[in-house]
Amino acid sequence: MRVSLRQPLPPAGSDPSASPLLDPAGPRRVMGRAPGGSGEAEPLTVSDRHLFGPRGAVLGAGGGPLVVSDTGHHRLLVWRRQPETDEAPADLVIGQPTFAVEGRNGKREPDAASLNVPTGVALVGDVLAVADAWNHRVLLWHGLPEHSNQPADVVLGQADFGSVLVNRGSASAAADTLNWCYGVSILDGRLVVADTGNRRVLVWEGIPEKNGQPADLVLGQPGPDTRDENAGRDPGPLGMRWPHSVAMSGGRWLVADAGNNRVLVWNRLPGAAGVPADSALGQQDFLSLEHNRGHYLPDAVGCNMPYGVAADDRRVLVADTANSRMIGWRGQSLGTGRPAVAVAGQPGFGAKGDNRWGPPVRDSLCWPYGVTLCGETAVISDSGNNRVLLWDLDRSFAS
Repeated sequence: MRVSLRQPLPPAGSDPSASPLLDPAGPRRVMGRAPGGSGEAEPLTVSDRHLFGPRGAVLGAGGGPLVVSDTGHHRLLVWRRQPETDEAPADLVIGQPTFAVEGRNGKREPDAASLNVPTGVALVGDVLAVADAWNHRVLLWHGLPEHSNQPADVVLGQADFGSVLVNRGSASAAADTLNWCYGVSILDGRLVVADTGNRRVLVWEGIPEKNGQPADLVLGQPGPDTRDENAGRDPGPLGMRWPHSVAMSGGRWLVADAGNNRVLVWNRLPGAAGVPADSALGQQDFLSLEHNRGHYLPDAVGCNMPYGVAADDRRVLVADTANSRMIGWRGQSLGTGRPAVAVAGQPGFGAKGDNRWGPPVRDSLCWPYGVTLCGETAVISDSGNNRVLLWDLDRSFAS
């Protein structure tokens, strides 16, 4: 029997206890490009409402603001309040002179308001942090931007706003350098950066107030001056290959180690470098690294390049990027090899495929790179569909 690739694949090897992760009615807001009647791709437009491969987005508590890393357009779009309609226009732009233009660093010399492939974005209170990945730096605003192209207050990874060299031009890493930093979080009052190219996570005790301030702690390496894949060792619980985002659930620290097809879990924040993780989601053990645990189709345990992780004290959401799905765990069930309990974007744990092998529709996903949580709302950077989704958790998973 021939199976059409335009139809959802039937679940194969899925966990029968799977439940919906997100509201089956679909997202309540689609920012960027809502699917049209035909579902066909449309030409990208540079405007105050269209997105190109967004890799990060965050919604502030209490109804906004919404901040999106419009990665392919090298800019941030800011909505002062949570949008009330699909494709609502943004209020502010940072990184470009106007809404109608694009280009790396605004086609000018790097400065405090320029961006080159912005990815992760974090917002707590009035502190905004952005991983400016290809400038090898993190930008911080101590106070929410009030006007377009408002310059950042602090830069990390570089000595000043005009410098953009990998690891400040050194062949080795240090506590105050960055290399392709793709993720940023603010967790329990700490600034946390997924320093992807240096294969590590950096932690600052508090929110830095000085340019170039060094990190206080490193995860994934034996010290701040090394940057080897998997810490220069055989695969195990210490090293990383492609860390992309960091979250916290009930005191546990989670790192989406996309290159190793897993999410590392520390039961508590280590007090020093070189402390191995306690468990790993997405693999049966610390030695295994293959996507989907070596199978073509996924299941409730395996992952394929999980770039995004978000959590609160009760739940963990993972953007299982190359499987074009979201999967979720209860916060109390985060042991190595433990299966996810909920899925979205696919008909079951055993299915994969960009937009379920069809054109984009409201509840499908195509290479979701990032996810953050704001109360009961997941903010998903549906990068392959050039959109950001505000999608409420399903009641069964939210409870």
